[in-house]
Amino acid sequence: MPALRLLAGPTAYTQIEANGLDQSLFTQLFAASGGPKWLAIAGLDKYLFSEFFQGREDPLYTMGASSGAWRLACMAQQNPLAAYERLEHFYINQRYDVAKPTREQVSAQVLKIVDGILGEQQGADILANPLIRHHMVACRARHLNRIHAKFGLMVGLSMAAVSNIVNRKSLGWHFERVILSHKDAASPFRRLKDLPTKHVELTQDNIRHGLLATGSIPLLLDPVKDLQGSPKGHYYDGGITDYHFDMPLPTATGLSLYPHFYPYMSPGWFDKSLLWRKAKANYHNGLILAPSKQFIASLPFGKIPDREDFKHLDSDSRIAYWQQSVQQSQVLADEFAEIVAKGNIMDRIERL
Repeated sequence: MPALRLLAGPTAYTQIEANGLDQSLFTQLFAASGGPKWLAIAGLDKYLFSEFFQGREDPLYTMGASSGAWRLACMAQQNPLAAYERLEHFYINQRYDVAKPTREQVSAQVLKIVDGILGEQQGADILANPLIRHHMVACRARHLNRIHAKFGLMVGLSMAAVSNIVNRKSLGWHFERVILSHKDAASPFRRLKDLPTKHVELTQDNIRHGLLATGSIPLLLDPVKDLQGSPKGHYYDGGITDYHFDMPLPTATGLSLYPHFYPYMSPGWFDKSLLWRKAKANYHNGLILAPSKQFIASLPFGKIPDREDFKHLDSDSRIAYWQQSVQQSQVLADEFAEIVAKGNIMDRIERL
């Protein structure tokens, strides 16, 4: 049974049918928030980053939140595979000596992951990359969500969750979306108006703490305070506003490629349990690559990794499980590479 599903919106379906699976069709690449879920598609990432987009001549605008931003930061480096292997190593080998680590303890571990991702160049190669134009989302807390004390923050998050049920746009009352990126006027993400959005130039002074901010889960990690080049405040996980992304892009842009761990997209963090709110219309030009149910069932415990593994498994068992998931994800890469080589994508593609 196929390990990989390929789901295309109507625009993407028509263009791929006419032109085949050519990497030059894609001008955007997305990578979602979702904690360790990315480990189940790591092999696919590595194929895309090192082979599929090899020989790229035009800019590719990448958009990520939380661990998705970390994955794409690897792609933008001079040696994407080496960077990705550092991400895998530092992420998988997190260890906590207590059952309930403090926010400070988790933040210290995550900063080690960020430093591991950036490597010796500490982001200089990401900033200098002429083709991979890295974008990442962080969220600046507003009103009650600015409170550091857990009880006050829990109240603020609860209010955000309740208002979001009524209208996703209400998130703007509670959090401001902040996009850190290259100063590139041609970026399709510079014209977003679906939520209050501020654009901040990605620099050597803020890339390290920007990568920390985009993964700073409220209540689990400390916020990043006063991110360089941004308004003063507390910055949290970009998945709050953009968990799986639902961004209305200009119609003139090319196709979007989305290696994802699910065949569906929940726009924001508070939409995870809202079964009626799934992104679709804004993926008319998207090709989603997602593992099949059969592949997921073949993984240890019959599921993709998630943050609950920290609670239910000891460190050695969790590390072994996550490493095995990464190894098995190579199946997805091999299957996609075969589709590219044979040029038979229309035999496999599904309509989104």
